[in-house]
Amino acid sequence: MRLVQVMVPAGKRETVLSTLDEEGIDFVLSDETSGRQYTAVVSFPLPTEAVEPVLQRLREVGIERDAYTVVLNAETVVSERFEQLEERYADSEENEDRIAREELAARAEDMAPRTGAYVTLTVISAVVATAGLLLDSPAVVVGSMVIAPLIGPAMATSVGTVIDDADMFRRGVRLQMLGAVLSVASAALFAAMVRFGNVVPPGTEVFTINEVRERLAPDVLSLPIALGAGIAAALSISSGVSTALVGVMIAAALVPPIAVVGIGIAWGAPLTVAGAALLVVVNFLSINFAALAVLWYKGYRPESFFHLDRVRSATTKRIVVLGVAIMLTTVVLVGITYASYQSATFEQTVVDETRAIVGDDGIVLGIDVSYGGFPFRQPTAVTVTVGHEAGTDPPPVAEPLAEQLADDTPAQFRINGADEISISVRFVPIEEATIREREVGVRGSE
Repeated sequence: MRLVQVMVPAGKRETVLSTLDEEGIDFVLSDETSGRQYTAVVSFPLPTEAVEPVLQRLREVGIERDAYTVVLNAETVVSERFEQLEERYADSEENEDRIAREELAARAEDMAPRTGAYVTLTVISAVVATAGLLLDSPAVVVGSMVIAPLIGPAMATSVGTVIDDADMFRRGVRLQMLGAVLSVASAALFAAMVRFGNVVPPGTEVFTINEVRERLAPDVLSLPIALGAGIAAALSISSGVSTALVGVMIAAALVPPIAVVGIGIAWGAPLTVAGAALLVVVNFLSINFAALAVLWYKGYRPESFFHLDRVRSATTKRIVVLGVAIMLTTVVLVGITYASYQSATFEQTVVDETRAIVGDDGIVLGIDVSYGGFPFRQPTAVTVTVGHEAGTDPPPVAEPLAEQLADDTPAQFRINGADEISISVRFVPIEEATIREREVGVRGSE
């Protein structure tokens, strides 16, 4: 519920009071003695969903936008007439479960921080996320999400669109672009300092770190995560509830992959992190698309009826553009998902064929498959580690495995013989002749 205070212009007192009486609203009237163009201040409680229609009625009878209107949160109102007012607006579906347009605009404006604070928090979050990824620490990565100020610009962009606030829209877009560029640059610079400062030992394969590797090849499941974040953000801001946790969710979709892109740049392997870059683009598009669609669906429109057609056209165009961009990137995500499935099938084929070839003459200790290409990965090398009884000749593996892979490997990998893929076999002597089944660790690398 809200407590509304309105400055009443000269000559409008009776009209304003009669309007409130018609609406069944309790009010308190105080005389204004400052000598300005206002003669009184009227204060009245309202259910949250009643704020927008009541303010609209007051504007219709002469309370212009330049009048001094304040909307405050109210904890409790004890009044029979207020309870009746609540019941009346609770039965109305038009403004159900959403705050007034004026409150929405104010919240979006507050959530878009000033440039100085935004730049500082963005740099800090990117650096912390990069450190967490290189440390393989999920806790540190989560900490970077908490301080990332990314929800505000996204909400400002969407709110500015639906209420026809061009300045807010441009500010939101500008902050989002600045945040993306600044985050990548900060992550790349910090990662370069770590690399060339020998904080990470030379030769360390950073792209095999779990926190990094899991964001190198995003799949189609990344799309509902980003869409869900945008929907949750729009619902939270439009209903007046806290957006803090939703902000963490949005940061979770954006900050870690941005940090991975920075790491790839610092390590001179931009193609390796192309999947993470695609994930960043998909998440930005999906968050803005979902938030814009939800706010429009919730019924937010510009104040002026004469601007409605123009705003409807602009909103539709932006939703269509974002939707088409998401569909195009989703095609790539679907391709990556399918490629991941085929990679898993290929790896299992390698495991099965190697076990069949080794038989009782050795133990398959491990298999390492390397891939190249994006988004449709191609296996470039297979390294098999086989344990055999000490003092005996190791079983032949490389040529039989190449022949079997040529017959059994999925056609899209184009493996028709040993020339298409590098197959290496490492033999490790073991002390005991006991050959038993054991779990095989399969690790894919870029």
